[in-house]
Amino acid sequence: MKIMKSVMAAVVAIILIFTMTAAVFAEAAQPAADGASENTVRDYKAIAAAAIIGLAAAAGAIAMAMTIMKTIEGIARQPEAASNIRSAMMLGLVFIETAIIYALIVAILVVFVL
Repeated sequence: MKIMKSVMAAVVAIILIFTMTAAVFAEAAQPAADGASENTVRDYKAIAAAAIIGLAAAAGAIAMAMTIMKTIEGIARQPEAASNIRSAMMLGLVFIETAIIYALIVAILVVFVL
């Protein structure tokens, strides 16, 4: 229960950070008379890229923390299986980190290609 409270506090903090970031970018944008300017589109791309990376990094960090926590619990219960548990944990951490790297690539594509 204590972990869930910490996770919820982190989620609320992330949401507040994204809200403040959006307000800063919206304040800096000066739309032209016809409705949308080049700077406004660039600002929205920056917000989208920040959201992609922020959410992926936050979710990845939480997933990694939970993986490591459960690995330590498993090793504490069965010390003789520590090498098998540790190798499975490393494989899981690699997959989690790969998802975060894919999010970084998508964010770079959003900023520079779209």
